[in-house]
Amino acid sequence: MRAVVIEKFGQPVSVQTVPDPVPAETGVVIKVKATGLCRSDWHAWMGHDTDVVLPHVPGHELAGEVAAAGKNVHNWKPGDRVTLPFVCACGVCPQCQSGNQQVCDHQFQPGFTHWGSFAEYVAIDRADGNLVRLPESMDYVTAASLGCRFVTSFRAVVEQGKVAAGQWVAVHGCGGVGLSAIMIASAAGANVVAIDIADDKLDLAKSIGAAAVINSKNTPDVVNAVMDITKGGAHVSIDALGNPTTCFNSIANLRKRGKHIQVGLMLGGQNHPAIPMDKVIARELEILGSHGIQAHKYPQLFELIESGKVDPSKLIGKTITLEEGAVALTEMDSFQGTGVKVIDRF
Repeated sequence: MRAVVIEKFGQPVSVQTVPDPVPAETGVVIKVKATGLCRSDWHAWMGHDTDVVLPHVPGHELAGEVAAAGKNVHNWKPGDRVTLPFVCACGVCPQCQSGNQQVCDHQFQPGFTHWGSFAEYVAIDRADGNLVRLPESMDYVTAASLGCRFVTSFRAVVEQGKVAAGQWVAVHGCGGVGLSAIMIASAAGANVVAIDIADDKLDLAKSIGAAAVINSKNTPDVVNAVMDITKGGAHVSIDALGNPTTCFNSIANLRKRGKHIQVGLMLGGQNHPAIPMDKVIARELEILGSHGIQAHKYPQLFELIESGKVDPSKLIGKTITLEEGAVALTEMDSFQGTGVKVIDRF
């Protein structure tokens, strides 16, 4: 099969011919129809993720068709249209037994712990508990765009933030994660303040529901700007980028008893950012993480999409080839362009 292969961290990657995967007894091989590009993939390419062993095929936001199934797979057969969460669970640990497969003690992640979906085929183990059946109405590109960012934002807003109508929500960073959070929070009836350094991304944020926008490049004090717009601070604030500055601002711009949710990854030496702990104590703030979503929660998300309240297809910037994806992967830290890039030609 053809696949994007990382041979050296931080160095140019290439499309190569590598052996086709075979399914484990409890796993499947998926013919990849579409796969999204995510900043997490960039972290893998840079070597920030300690699970990645070279040579490596990245990619974790995928949708496709089951091509082959192991002998102990009961729920899936060749031809089934599927996607999956980026955190694949063991199904038996205490976290899985409590319904929190997104923090499974023995999780594996395509594109990180093993070869991923920047390829014609990808192998996924423990298929019965990890695959998600796609609605017939959803195309592969849209399904792949849900990836980790839309589903993680869905859980951040709905489950972790418990965002309600009339609340103020600040979203720091208008990449794929941030735009997803804006769309979902707006659908919940919240007033969203979108913060980014690029006007084109802020324009897109407004078009999908943001009530107010702040260009942080031109705003000396982002925290005070959010406090002014929201008349006292956000009820919920999300760092959708994963940067010491956006993390700090997201916590500092909360009103009393507000919630900060960290969605953007903080790797590559930024793992331990400064936190305004004085405000956390004085305002009784909550600091929460959001790490993916459980496979059994997808029907709730699909219902929201099929109702028309959110339309993730609006967040797709462009579709590209596998070769173009190899180049785009190495350029993700430049934050060029709006919307999500999805590989759909292999």
